[in-house]
Amino acid sequence: MDEFAFLILEVVNEIPKGKVASYGQIAKISGYPKNARKVGKVLSNAEFYGTYPCHRVLHSDGSLVLGWDEQKDLLSTEGVVLLKNGKVDMKKYKWEV
Repeated sequence: MDEFAFLILEVVNEIPKGKVASYGQIAKISGYPKNARKVGKVLSNAEFYGTYPCHRVLHSDGSLVLGWDEQKDLLSTEGVVLLKNGKVDMKKYKWEV
């Protein structure tokens, strides 16, 4: 695993149950504020590195990952309630570091 991927996954591992973070937020915390897309790429391959709570990382507007139907269920299990539009209320559930 390269250093960037390790750093990203280390930060993601710190997101508490019942909270979410955006790709941009993870990039900023990691010291790479302009690399939100690269964060997404790392998370799309996280299964090769181990088990991480990648379901807690969303788009900045609170929308879930397209095509990942389990994400909703995983978040729901942790107490995150989706809005009627299918997004997460980032003001309510955003991880404040």
